[in-house]
Amino acid sequence: MDVSSLDEYASEAELLQEFTKMPSIEKAWVFPSESGNSSKAMFSLGQIDLLEDRKRTFVLSSLILKKNKDALNIEWSPFPVEMLSASAIVPSPSGSKLLVVRNKDKTSTLEIWGPSKLEKEITIPHSVHGSVYADGWFEGISWHHDENLIAYIAEEPPKCKPIFDRLGCKKEDSSEKDPVWKGQGELEEDWGETYTGKRKASLFVVNIGRGEVQQVEGIDETLSVGQVVWAPPSSDVLREYLVFVGWPEIIGPQKIRRRLGMKVCYNRPCALYSVMSPFREFSIDKLNDKAQEPQDCNLVVCLTPSFANAYFPRFSPDGKFLLFMSAESAVDTGAHSVTQSLNRMMWPSHGKPHPIHEIVDVVPIVMCPEDGLFPGLYCANLLYHPWLSDGFTLVMSSVWGSTQVILAINTLSGRISRISPTDSNFSWNVLAIDGDNILAISSSPVDPPQIKYGYPIPPNSKEASWDWQDVSLPFIGHSEKLRSLLSSVNFSILKIPVNNSSKNLPRGANRPFESIFVSVNKSQTEPVEDHKMDGGCNPLIVLIHGGPHSVSMTNYSKSAAFFASLGYYLLIINYRGSLGFGEEALQSLPGKIGSQDVNDILTAMDYVIAKGLVNGSKVAAYGSSHGGFLTTHLIGQAADRFVVAAVRNPVCNLALMAGTTDIPDWCYALALGKEGNMVFSEALSPHHQDLFYEMSPIFHVSKVKTPTLFLLGEIDRRVPPSNGLQYARALKEEGVDVKIMLFPGEGHVNFRPQSEFESLVNIAVWFKKYFN
Repeated sequence: MDVSSLDEYASEAELLQEFTKMPSIEKAWVFPSESGNSSKAMFSLGQIDLLEDRKRTFVLSSLILKKNKDALNIEWSPFPVEMLSASAIVPSPSGSKLLVVRNKDKTSTLEIWGPSKLEKEITIPHSVHGSVYADGWFEGISWHHDENLIAYIAEEPPKCKPIFDRLGCKKEDSSEKDPVWKGQGELEEDWGETYTGKRKASLFVVNIGRGEVQQVEGIDETLSVGQVVWAPPSSDVLREYLVFVGWPEIIGPQKIRRRLGMKVCYNRPCALYSVMSPFREFSIDKLNDKAQEPQDCNLVVCLTPSFANAYFPRFSPDGKFLLFMSAESAVDTGAHSVTQSLNRMMWPSHGKPHPIHEIVDVVPIVMCPEDGLFPGLYCANLLYHPWLSDGFTLVMSSVWGSTQVILAINTLSGRISRISPTDSNFSWNVLAIDGDNILAISSSPVDPPQIKYGYPIPPNSKEASWDWQDVSLPFIGHSEKLRSLLSSVNFSILKIPVNNSSKNLPRGANRPFESIFVSVNKSQTEPVEDHKMDGGCNPLIVLIHGGPHSVSMTNYSKSAAFFASLGYYLLIINYRGSLGFGEEALQSLPGKIGSQDVNDILTAMDYVIAKGLVNGSKVAAYGSSHGGFLTTHLIGQAADRFVVAAVRNPVCNLALMAGTTDIPDWCYALALGKEGNMVFSEALSPHHQDLFYEMSPIFHVSKVKTPTLFLLGEIDRRVPPSNGLQYARALKEEGVDVKIMLFPGEGHVNFRPQSEFESLVNIAVWFKKYFN
């Protein structure tokens, strides 16, 4: 590396450090206090430690004082407290106890903290169960109502494997002093990317008073479980029920036991199940002399046999209803993420649960939303307690076009209210519920998250109105240097008309799609769309999301803010197939990847160029995963339009990927559409191999002239690095300037802090090299 290159790296790294220092708000919880006019809040914060190559987790407590809606005051504790080596922190429903989970090499520890001391420490060896799942999907940590039991998901105990010594296979009575080694045994399938080496997710309950852990029995061995919650107390004191999500490991008409990749794949069949708790302690008096326990104590009941897909179970506060989310069309079509529905079933107050066929669609799938109206549900997670004090209004965050909004849903009538402000393009995310009030965060691509506290205003119309107040948290925000660099950066959401709309497509697929445009606007009162460039000096980066059934929202993005601070304009494109625009637009893409999505990106570029917003001769492209698929397609299909490109873990050859990925069905579904579900096979036919190759960027490799940077994760199972390496080496054969970076120990999406930092610095230096 020459001296000038070192100077560039030093300059970009120094600036990126400013962004990296800023803490992030991960979670929050709110509990009632002794005073009726105040609440206690606890925040989980994260901060990157580059030298340690990890994210540090802190807890910060506060007291919310509410004299009235116009006099809100929050008193913060003087300092946050670091939660060293904590895998999960979960307060009890009352807020009087705190569970801290610590996963270690050979044990998992459950710590129960009270207001002023450690009350219980339960160490569980991996012979009982492995690490507790705390990944946000299988994760399910649920406190019982009396706060003496906790249900949770952990890896099942390891299976016995053969042990060998110098005489052969070791027998039970052989001497412990003999040197031995453990055999591998049969391959144990896992759930793919981010779950490499993790054993099956199983259900456990800990009795805090006894310090005893029991695995819940009766669950079929072909089910992986997660997202457990306690059912409400029953009038039948003999029974305490748990409700959980179960994913069968049997796939296809051949009924093969196989686990495909789970991460962000909502197309995996799953259902809600109920089972009795293993701990049942009742006095004779309480049982009215019923001394016999139920005979069906280990019976597991599938509650949703009529649904191909059910997850995120939540009970209404009165215990009368069980609600859940579903992405049934994902199972039917193979699209890995789709428009969701919210569903409701009655929960039996007497007797045991049973399969329920009368399930109400509280919020059904929206096929084609009208302009400005509700586009359907797109919810990545639900709060454990998502209810306002009326007991039937559920609050959630959901994608609405290119923004994230907060919705209030009447689960009895199905009425939906958008309660985050409608006059702003910022994105909003609910953190916690405080009675009838809401704790949330709001941000934009270049504005860091700001804590907000919302009050309902008595409505004078059909739509509920909310008043949102800023909550000051001094250390969350940009430094003075970054505020100066970003002071004139603005963004807007552009609606891009579809180029060459087709009568063969449903109406929703012919409607305009959206792009987020980030630029420097010297006139703060002038709309970004109307701002013309001064001499066309600022280069444009086209940022392309992956998925493809994902979405780029107007929430804060460190990478977007970093690029904007360097003077780049950004065009962040939500091509048709993105979430947040109705099911018809989403389902229009499978079978047309590499054509429809590529054309949408070129159409969006033509739109901003025609408006005079950008200089069409200074364009870079950057995308990850399917975004890398589109980036490499663009530099092949539109070779003269891009000065430089960067890709991270790109899909470059579907034919190669289909035999090496943890989600081979994804290749079939996107290349063939719904038909892909029916013909998916691990044995790729010659016809499909040719078709996949022709739909891939590598088919156009001979036309590429654009210098391209490749950022590859060494252990990526979603898009193995062989995909990017094959394409990059082919580019070198064509004489294209290529740089390849392979990051050891990294997977598909979430690089460790040092790898993420080095990736962004290298992109900035790479782009600057070709724009100079």
